[in-house]
Amino acid sequence: MVECYYKYKAYYCGLCRMLKEKYGFLGQMTLTYDMTFAIVLLTSLYESDTALSKHHCIVHPVQKHEMLQNEITEYTAAMNVILAYYHFEDDWKDDKSLSGLAGSALLNRKVRNIIRQYPVQSDAIRNSLKQLQQYEAERATDIDLVSGCFGRLMEELFLYRKDHWEPTLRRLGFYLGKFIYLMDAYEDLPEDLKENRYNPLRSVCEQEDYEERCYQMMLMMMGECSAEFEKLPCLLDADILRNILYSGVWAKYNKIQKKRKEEREQNHDNGSL
Repeated sequence: MVECYYKYKAYYCGLCRMLKEKYGFLGQMTLTYDMTFAIVLLTSLYESDTALSKHHCIVHPVQKHEMLQNEITEYTAAMNVILAYYHFEDDWKDDKSLSGLAGSALLNRKVRNIIRQYPVQSDAIRNSLKQLQQYEAERATDIDLVSGCFGRLMEELFLYRKDHWEPTLRRLGFYLGKFIYLMDAYEDLPEDLKENRYNPLRSVCEQEDYEERCYQMMLMMMGECSAEFEKLPCLLDADILRNILYSGVWAKYNKIQKKRKEEREQNHDNGSL
């Protein structure tokens, strides 16, 4: 397990370095673990030649860290940046966020090049986020419909090649995207309620079975995602991929549960004083 962790970290650090080299410091700041999973999965599926190197970085200035990079690292870096760009753009349009305006302006020229190189994925990201924005403006309560927007976005990102694996990768990405959206909504709900912000879970959060419903929805999404993964002939780093799908994706959920339990206990103690 320790070996798997360090190899996954090497893919993550490789993506971080690729973002810096191709898109500068701001590109590096868009780094996400979601794209790292895509690198490991697609590298395993297509058995891409991967180079190992060691470098210093801002986070690790003293000791060199191992980094794994290949052609898929470059692809996922591009997807990471264009996704961040449209998020910046939406932040500016929705909330007049200065950071959103600055981020979209700084990435604009680099994003134009990505759009020319990957028009299908770029259109999918833009259209999915636009539809999601519309649902949010309407304060839609259909959780399946809203989370499906992010599912369709993610399914397109996993299509590195057009081949016979496309249907499986689409379904895998779709259910993973829905899971990610639901998990984020579940985590953000308390703050969204406090700030009166949109969250699709507002309509069900007062129901007695709310916690169980959320857990079952997310469990179903990951069950479908994992079932699609098992159809793929992934041998390289299969242990890493299974660890992420069957355990790692739940780390945030477990952290949320722990935090909320501690808050309930603290409130109970304060109430008993």
